[in-house]
Amino acid sequence: MTDHGGGTNTEPELSDSLKTYGAVLKALREESGLTQEEFALRVRYSAAYVAKIEQGKRFPPADLPARAEEVLGPVALKVLGAAARSLSRRAGLASWFRQWAGIEEEAISLYAYECRAVPGLLQPEDYARAVFERQLPPFTEEQIDSKVAARLERQALLAERPNTAFTFIVEQAVLERRVGGTPVTRTVIDHLLNVGRRTNVEIQIMPLHQEDHCGTDGQLYLAETPGHQWFGYTEGHRSSTLIADPGEVSVLHQRYGKLRSQALDCRATVNLLEQMRGAL
Repeated sequence: MTDHGGGTNTEPELSDSLKTYGAVLKALREESGLTQEEFALRVRYSAAYVAKIEQGKRFPPADLPARAEEVLGPVALKVLGAAARSLSRRAGLASWFRQWAGIEEEAISLYAYECRAVPGLLQPEDYARAVFERQLPPFTEEQIDSKVAARLERQALLAERPNTAFTFIVEQAVLERRVGGTPVTRTVIDHLLNVGRRTNVEIQIMPLHQEDHCGTDGQLYLAETPGHQWFGYTEGHRSSTLIADPGEVSVLHQRYGKLRSQALDCRATVNLLEQMRGAL
């Protein structure tokens, strides 16, 4: 459902309830004579995020009605609150994805551990295409083109949010698998080395041999919101889970901290990636 690793839906189908919520928000905003940029500034969200909510492409954050009240008045709180309750009764996998995607877009810290594929935010085009070409049931060429474009578009977060700390832990086995063939793997390694030079990005490789490995339960994502609330996210075959309970998020934090200590540090990661690149 996600844009992380091998997920199948980078942009889920729009639901009627999300489209209705977005249309209501847009009508309230326009009635107040505000542009998306002006409204976004006042409710303390990015204009791009507000645009996607109005288009029904993102699950609105829980505190949006209260923030909107400060700008649009008490009617907005009542109307958007009622619309939000309707959404919560119909929340499915696509809704969970949209909610996580919105959290990810606004995050001030984002942690990712991947043992299945290179994280979506780090995938060069050739690798992303290879991932989608191997999905079952198979996609059409048009669907593949659309999903690759959506995945690459999301990677703009790395440049658009220079104050967000992005930390990635990737299993060495993911690269050793050589999805798409040797030329694609060379491109992936070059891309990781390039992106890893960004001041807001840290990439660590988990070596093949690590007896104390604590990531056997699978991939995990963690994000910190501007309000300093943490959320976790995990996924499996055609399923995904947003984790908001503080106790459960704490467990993921403990595991991620241990994984960071077990993975190669950034300098050792660069050395390993260069060795792997030279051996191809």
